[in-house]
Amino acid sequence: MPERPGRPERSERPERPERPERRRRTRRAWAGALAAVLTASALTLTGLAGQASAADVNNAKNAGYESGLTDWTCSAGSGATVSAPVHGGASALEATPSGQDNARCVQTVAVRPNSTYTLSAWVRGGYAYLGASGTGTTDVSTWTPDSSSWKQLTTRFTTGASTTSVTIYTHGWYAQTAYYADDVSVFGPDGGGSGDPSPTIPSAPAGLKVASTTSSSVSLAWNAVAGATGYQIYRNGTKALAVTGTSATISGLAASTSYSFQVTATNAAGESAKSAAVTGTTTAPPGGGGGTALPKHAVTGYWQNFNNGATVQRISDVPSPYDIIAVAFADATSTPGAVTFNLDSAGLGGYTVDQFKADIRAKQAAGKKVIVSVGGERGAVSVNDATSATNFANSVYSLMQTYGFDGVDIDLENGLNATYMTQALRSLSSKAGASLIITMAPQTIDMQSTSNSYFQTALNIKDILTVVNMQYYNSGSMLGCDGKVYSQGSVDFLTALACIQLQGGLAPSQVGLGLPASTRGAGSGYVSPSVVNNALDCLAKGTNCGSFKPPRTYPDLRGAMTWSTNWDATAGNAWSNAVGPHVHALPGRGAAFTD
Repeated sequence: MPERPGRPERSERPERPERPERRRRTRRAWAGALAAVLTASALTLTGLAGQASAADVNNAKNAGYESGLTDWTCSAGSGATVSAPVHGGASALEATPSGQDNARCVQTVAVRPNSTYTLSAWVRGGYAYLGASGTGTTDVSTWTPDSSSWKQLTTRFTTGASTTSVTIYTHGWYAQTAYYADDVSVFGPDGGGSGDPSPTIPSAPAGLKVASTTSSSVSLAWNAVAGATGYQIYRNGTKALAVTGTSATISGLAASTSYSFQVTATNAAGESAKSAAVTGTTTAPPGGGGGTALPKHAVTGYWQNFNNGATVQRISDVPSPYDIIAVAFADATSTPGAVTFNLDSAGLGGYTVDQFKADIRAKQAAGKKVIVSVGGERGAVSVNDATSATNFANSVYSLMQTYGFDGVDIDLENGLNATYMTQALRSLSSKAGASLIITMAPQTIDMQSTSNSYFQTALNIKDILTVVNMQYYNSGSMLGCDGKVYSQGSVDFLTALACIQLQGGLAPSQVGLGLPASTRGAGSGYVSPSVVNNALDCLAKGTNCGSFKPPRTYPDLRGAMTWSTNWDATAGNAWSNAVGPHVHALPGRGAAFTD
């Protein structure tokens, strides 16, 4: 979302400097570069072997950084070894970009000509890249956005007819936070460089237990296994999920049902035997949740609690097509995790707190929901431990009681911790009850994979989540669920990216399309209301699609969101007048949301 008052360029949402974009590059150059990287990633990830052949070895030296930076060279003194966090062993690499340096760490690896190698590494922290150059054929690279947990990057390359060595590298991105890397491997024929020994198949995990249950999920935890790089979870004997950590939540289960679970440990050498089985039983279905009074298809609009050049509104001025009004924004306090809300009476022409509260009650009487949004582009709310999670839940609940808000919107665009945000929202739910509205507004990059923290949080609270309105703007090119790269501003971009969420575990009723209300509402990504409506039709009914065709239709699709009701009003309410009725006419209009 755009910045709040007091910061430059308030009339439009500027490009986020946090994007992986070197400051001197133009947006067009970055979008092209990102498309190229994503295309390379999509191509190199296709058809990777599940494990190495018997003759393969790891040709990388000091692959786990157990000997410091021996055999590695990092640019501008950007690299160091640390004892925590580590993926395996006692050490890992920490590399910190600074200024015009992207913290590039390299090693020259001996290889055989005309041979194929699988390059992988475990990374976490800020933006992290992995690649190989000097292959003699096509150099390769892959990357991931910032991640709060360890994530494996993998790609493959083939050497040329006379290639005997290649350069492998990791790097971050300019002006971004530090990244961590561990357990690098270059598996393939022995290049004669005396690389690290190949791993052995790990032992079966011990200590498997059921940590918690809901009506639709079971959360598991187990002990770490030495030498393991990942784990497979089996439900009733069938593989259900793969993770890298020592806990997992199996979602999409039936209420009041018992399931048997086992876990195996994996690495490049293979998969262990299964652990001892445990039984997890889901709870009875809740009495309702995620906004029982909402229509099946809903329109969300952000209302600006500031004047940035858009039409100044009171809550009473928001047009009737909006079913959920997200008040932007709550502010961080000096207490970790806690938020507060201060009405900008001066900026809103003398709008008083009493009038604000009365307008909220009037909207609710008309069947609308009014929630408070936390974050925004520059929001500094941080929920990263148990104490801050409790503070967040308590402070949001206090705002709900003070102003009459129906719930909360999570719009944290500078990262979140899935574990503790989940804890915070579940705590809030226990206080507010089944009528609580919880919405989320992640950026496109936050929902590219279920391993991303935002996506993890959404899945963790699936039983109490109302809708995820991903921001399909200020983005550049991104991957769709079919592995192809799509540019923003098209029906294909909207449908192929929504497909990732729909295939990743969210219910169709929890997926909405977030777009700017006008060209002034965002730096890029505005599409006409007709394009929004075509994308809704494609997903819900299978009509008006572009080149991308979803694997099936989703008639329960929740709807659409816009930034903002104020920019919509500035443009004569063209967005809500066109998209609002279209959303409300999607299949099944009028049925209450009960899943």
